[in-house]
Amino acid sequence: MSEPSRPGDAPPSADTAPAGALRRGRPGWLGTTAVFCAGAVLLTAGWAARRDEPVGDRTVGEVTRVGVRQGDPIPGYVRAAGAELAALPADGPAAYALVSFDGYLAPGRLPAVLAGTGVVEVVTRVPLPDRQTEVVHLPAQLLPQDVVAGMSTLAGRKDREAADQRTRAADATDAGLRRVYDSGAQVAAAESRAYRSGCGCVYAAVVRAEPVALRALAARPGVRVVDPAPEVRRLDRTVFTPPLPEQRDVVRPPVDTALVPTGPPVGDSSEAAPGVISSSPAASAGAGVPAPAPTS
Repeated sequence: MSEPSRPGDAPPSADTAPAGALRRGRPGWLGTTAVFCAGAVLLTAGWAARRDEPVGDRTVGEVTRVGVRQGDPIPGYVRAAGAELAALPADGPAAYALVSFDGYLAPGRLPAVLAGTGVVEVVTRVPLPDRQTEVVHLPAQLLPQDVVAGMSTLAGRKDREAADQRTRAADATDAGLRRVYDSGAQVAAAESRAYRSGCGCVYAAVVRAEPVALRALAARPGVRVVDPAPEVRRLDRTVFTPPLPEQRDVVRPPVDTALVPTGPPVGDSSEAAPGVISSSPAASAGAGVPAPAPTS
């Protein structure tokens, strides 16, 4: 950038006073003003450059996981979560927590079980015997209305998935692939029927409450474990992975008997995120093998 011209900077002619005398005779305020103006220009340019620079998000790629991961022992997770809940100060601030149930609950049971807490979302899955079904997180604040509405929307989506899988099966030339698509159509249709009927499919919830309310929640019938997560500040940077009610010893994907002969069982639909920040006492479930036509 060219330097701004300043009064008196032109070189003196031969018939003028010596340069030293010229500098001494220049008023002091003039030099100070010139320096100030140059500094102001540089400061303005620097500020403009910083303002145009995109502000980076230091949390990009970092995800906090709350819950269990594949291979974790369930009894150890339950004990660790209980110890962390007991350690929360009674007068501490409200915190998020992952609530896991000991069975699959219908929407109508949720208001009584989760009373006294602020519900953020519920986690659902249609418990078909020996079949893989999609794990879905439904936003829910008003119980049970939001859950019923979410299930109705899910039923419509599952109808479309079943039709898509049937079309794929009809077009498939490979017998093994056709078998996978037929199985997917059967599962999606069964999920649609279950959600449309308001099934007992909710097995966990994410809530926010003060420590006293969380401890009261943990003592209620039907609640398996309350895993507090006071470190969670942003829900969009958090993954909640509760254990399934039927998992009693070790976390593992349910075996899909319809697909076992042709390959490994289809796993959970959620994928591992990069840069995971593990949440005490345990981190999340690992990803399984996705189906050729995923339902999540």
